[in-house]
Amino acid sequence: MKGAGLVLKGSLRPKDNDSAFLLDPHRRGVPNRERMQRHRDGDEVDLVIVGCGAGGSVLAQRLGRAGWRVVVLEKGPFWDPDEDWVSDEEGAHALYWNEKRIVGGEDPVEMGKNNSGHGVGGSMAHFAGYAPRFHPSDFEVRTRDGVGADWPISYWDLKASFERVERELPVAGQHWPWGDPHGYPHGPHPITGAAERAWEGARACGIRMRVGPVAITNGVFGNRPHCIYRGFCLQGCKVNAKASPLVTHVPDAIEHGVEIRTNSMAVRIEIDGTGRCTGVTYVREGREHHQRAALVAVAGYSIETPRLLLNSTSARYPHGLANNDDQVGRYVMVQGAPQVAGRFPERLSMYKGPPPEISSEDFYETDESRGFARGFSLQSVGPLPIGWAEHVRGDGHWGAALREYMRDYNHWAVVGCLAELLPLPDNRVTLADETDHNGLPIARFDYTQCDNDRANIAYAKRVMNDVWSAAGAQDTLTIDRYAHLVGGARMGTSPEESVVDSDHRAWGVPNLLVADGSVMPTQSAANPALAIMALADRLAARLLAKRVEDGRPRPPRTGLVAVLEGGGA
Repeated sequence: MKGAGLVLKGSLRPKDNDSAFLLDPHRRGVPNRERMQRHRDGDEVDLVIVGCGAGGSVLAQRLGRAGWRVVVLEKGPFWDPDEDWVSDEEGAHALYWNEKRIVGGEDPVEMGKNNSGHGVGGSMAHFAGYAPRFHPSDFEVRTRDGVGADWPISYWDLKASFERVERELPVAGQHWPWGDPHGYPHGPHPITGAAERAWEGARACGIRMRVGPVAITNGVFGNRPHCIYRGFCLQGCKVNAKASPLVTHVPDAIEHGVEIRTNSMAVRIEIDGTGRCTGVTYVREGREHHQRAALVAVAGYSIETPRLLLNSTSARYPHGLANNDDQVGRYVMVQGAPQVAGRFPERLSMYKGPPPEISSEDFYETDESRGFARGFSLQSVGPLPIGWAEHVRGDGHWGAALREYMRDYNHWAVVGCLAELLPLPDNRVTLADETDHNGLPIARFDYTQCDNDRANIAYAKRVMNDVWSAAGAQDTLTIDRYAHLVGGARMGTSPEESVVDSDHRAWGVPNLLVADGSVMPTQSAANPALAIMALADRLAARLLAKRVEDGRPRPPRTGLVAVLEGGGA
């Protein structure tokens, strides 16, 4: 069932990815797992990937289609939306990375549901579905604005990958006028009264808004249904209308021979006497195993990727793998994500639409008159009752006041921002003295804002309050929060200031790749999921290009050696 005779349904079928058509039209779980390829630990596979989230899943699917023998080690389980996910905020708790992490710094970041995932699909299983592109300026922040860092690649190196992934998810939204203007495969979703109120206020302030872009079907797409506006995107989509690797890349990866080995916690990357990786040691059901591989790709995201590299010590790498210049774990970033709620007399039911219904990037780029570099985006959001209680409590209300705000839930609408916060070397992941149940040192994440960060967040909150004032809100509430981790193993042009090169290869370790959001040198004011997938798509294409000589495909083993020793471009 690889697609030759399938009838097109919904939007145009993406090239070289049959996931939407491989899904069972009557059940939501990943199909064909009973006949998934199985490899023995002692067999050297072409590639072992640590983590099956946005980066790892795309890389696995692309290379599996090309005939590579791929094993993905995933700490969490395969999720079955029919059996595992419920319409309940607390019931979604298992989707998050709930193991202990230590936080510090002057502005510590709360870990858990807003910045990490657990299980096949990673954090995209419970992300809001918002999927904007980065701007061309995001790759040239140092050159354009004198802050942050420049990427060793440009937007134009990723444009085709952005477009390809947008078709696979697929993304729905109005034509996008910001950055590199572009359209989307699906048209915009309808919006609720809450979003209409936010748009009314934005229009009065001279702020442009657009519907979307969200990675949520607006029409049938293969065997995935139209969104039913259930309102639980952040708790896992029960109907598979919202994109996540669990439905967008994993089915096709399995169909093409990829093994996804769940409940397998990677604890160490092993090397030989020459400094090359030989595979990954992992714990499954309380026992250590070692999967041999010719190539290792780490895709555990911005806390677990540095943690694994730092824990992979040896005589050759006493301070951690790829860490001879003390760069692993540095420059971890979050986005400033405060939210402001407005109260209106009519019922608004803000929870009914996809959480980011409308958005604006009018404040995305640097404007010197604002007094700080870079900027922020605006999005409407729709917290469910527990999230709303956290919002009310964050604004300082308890007891009887909290109860009254909760009773008033359906009269409120919320606008949030994503403010680009700058990369700083001391915002970093290190290893604590305390260990977890696998004997692995717990990750510690220290974070402190700089003056530019504080000015950016403060300005964004003023704009959001102006929007609700212009819309005629009767009351407002404000909460400070963070979102979206990136950085920690950033790409660059030298080992003195980065961990990997422009081809994601770790400096000094030629067969070690990093394929997740930790490679990002800057944060942007856009949600990072689409960019992580696009980076993995580009990486796969570059690996595959180096497996071809004189226009003729080579056997996987021969070609893989060419990849590892051919150098980056």
